[in-house]
Amino acid sequence: MSSNPVAATVASLMPRAKEELTELVAFKSVADFGQFPRGESAGAARWITDALTAEGFEDVTLLDTPDGTQSVYGRLPGPEGAKTVLLYAHYDVQPPLDESGWTTPPFELTERDGRWYGRGTADCKGGLIMHLLALRALKANGGVPVHVKVIVEGSEEQGTGGLERYAEEHPELLTADTIVIGDAGNFRAGLPTVTTTLRGMTLVRVRIDTLEGNLHSGQFGGAAPDALAALVRVLDSLRAEDGTTTVDGLSGDRVWDGLQYDDEQFRKDAHVLDGVELTGSGTVADRIWARPSVTVLGIDCPPVVGATPSVQASARALISLRVPPGVDSDEATKLLRAHLESHTPWGARVSTEQIGQGQAFRADTTSPAYRAMADAMAVAYPGQEMQYAGQGGSIPLCNTLGTLYPKAEVLLIGLSEPEARIHAVNESVSPDELERLSVAEALFLRNYASGAH
Repeated sequence: MSSNPVAATVASLMPRAKEELTELVAFKSVADFGQFPRGESAGAARWITDALTAEGFEDVTLLDTPDGTQSVYGRLPGPEGAKTVLLYAHYDVQPPLDESGWTTPPFELTERDGRWYGRGTADCKGGLIMHLLALRALKANGGVPVHVKVIVEGSEEQGTGGLERYAEEHPELLTADTIVIGDAGNFRAGLPTVTTTLRGMTLVRVRIDTLEGNLHSGQFGGAAPDALAALVRVLDSLRAEDGTTTVDGLSGDRVWDGLQYDDEQFRKDAHVLDGVELTGSGTVADRIWARPSVTVLGIDCPPVVGATPSVQASARALISLRVPPGVDSDEATKLLRAHLESHTPWGARVSTEQIGQGQAFRADTTSPAYRAMADAMAVAYPGQEMQYAGQGGSIPLCNTLGTLYPKAEVLLIGLSEPEARIHAVNESVSPDELERLSVAEALFLRNYASGAH
């Protein structure tokens, strides 16, 4: 790959990329301002604003989105008459979870065993660095041949929809011929992959009340309805005996006919403990890309430490439901809420509240942009053919952009291969993947501009 001038330039820029990603990772930019200071996100947004300005972007702006966060926008003019490509990433990150589980501090980029560790290295601060590397490589080798827009979101991980609503209110801002979403990843490290489908999602909070207040479990237990026990029964109703998601009225028998995911490889990637079975039926690809899945994200109840012998009067849970392409998230939300209410036992009072939602996404893989990317990845990954895969996660903006700009081609690439362990402790990025994908993106922009593919 080094014989290619673009690849050689990217290789020479990798030390700078590491320095920049180190600076970005240091911002604790979790867009949950009840847990993390707003100033950390603001600092990351300013860093990106300065970086885009230094690269010659025009109209660099901090966008105040309706959910109270900020996205960063900039425009880099290309040759007259050239196509426009929108590059997307997000700078907000997941909380670090249990910091004691990290081998090194989560907000300090640390190199170890050939990988760079830190929250956001792969998801998705590294995606922004990928975009910058690609553009710098093109500038050093004849110039950027397209008009470029960059949008870096500040609340993607929270699912609060700020950028989606902003885009709907300002549809002219993000218009483009092609959109490259830098928030996906290769099927495995070293295997070039574009993500062609994303599951949608809905977040629902459920609350169950049974008593005016907690009661002594010895004096009242056995007859007094326990809200926590009721909640446990409701949550259990969302899964069949084999772990298949069972929301009343929601189909769960679709199949995935593309790239398959070997069971043993999935167990390894997911770090499933020996002797523990996988859940659900069908192939792994069916289960994670083509079918709905429910996850209990959190439960409000007394912690074990300090618990008292009490019958609980109230209990709450936050539930995530992922829905595959072809299933409307609005309808899935209605079905989930109805299921929770109908499966609440003992006449307990139940209330549900939707707190986040995003639609599923399916790309058109026959478009010129996909052919241009396939040719680019063949150079960046010699001897490897570009693969098409689904992704179980959600990027709600994709569907919004697809609706606003139905003629735009949308490609999803990125750094979140299985070893990256995004959303978990010890998240990391492979610098080799960052380098190769930056080369691929640069060559894609050149191929797409020339039509030589």
